[in-house]
Amino acid sequence: MALVPCQVLRAAILLSYCSILCNYKAIDMPAHQTYGGSWKFLTFIDLVIQAVFFGICVLTDLSSLLTRGNDSQEQERQLKKLISLRDWMMAVLAFPVGVFVVTMFWSIYIYDRELVYPKLLDNFIPAWLNHGMHTTVLPFVLIEMRTTHHQYPSRSCGLAAVCTFAVGYILWVCWIHHVTGVWVYPLLEHLSPGVKIIFFAAVTIIINIFYLVGEVLNNYIWDTQK
Repeated sequence: MALVPCQVLRAAILLSYCSILCNYKAIDMPAHQTYGGSWKFLTFIDLVIQAVFFGICVLTDLSSLLTRGNDSQEQERQLKKLISLRDWMMAVLAFPVGVFVVTMFWSIYIYDRELVYPKLLDNFIPAWLNHGMHTTVLPFVLIEMRTTHHQYPSRSCGLAAVCTFAVGYILWVCWIHHVTGVWVYPLLEHLSPGVKIIFFAAVTIIINIFYLVGEVLNNYIWDTQK
């Protein structure tokens, strides 16, 4: 795909995430006023990750256009750093976390929505915003993978980074429960301590699997084209 269409596409996706975030933050929900605010929800964290990632993509595209035909080595060096950051975010955060949020949310939602997204939330969050947070993330990140070749880090470094994120969020959820006595997700209220440990371990494994899926998919798309 040509550079200009990719620029327009990324800019449109970035604007959509900004709109979703602004609309979500404007909602007067009781959960926003409790300890941790919106930052206790992985969905919100993922939206911020996606917005930052596509912001970096747009910045990279603009920098690439501005440095085209320019022989400045310093500008080329800065552009390469920006591209490296973009690729790292795609590999470690945008793809695995985004795919994890979409698949886990809708899997649990279909089984029993009260465990992850109680019907009460329909009074606060319109359907379009729910899909913006939990559905469009997947096609957006797949479009980005299809239109741009991303250089993945070494597998050990990538998996270590993904594990760090997963464990960090799990500890954050446990800390919120320690402070407030309430689990962020209703699902956790129904699990015994032993089952919670198994659940958290399974979640960490799943998000690592999604990292590997992203790596394989990225290599398949671009190796095939080569």
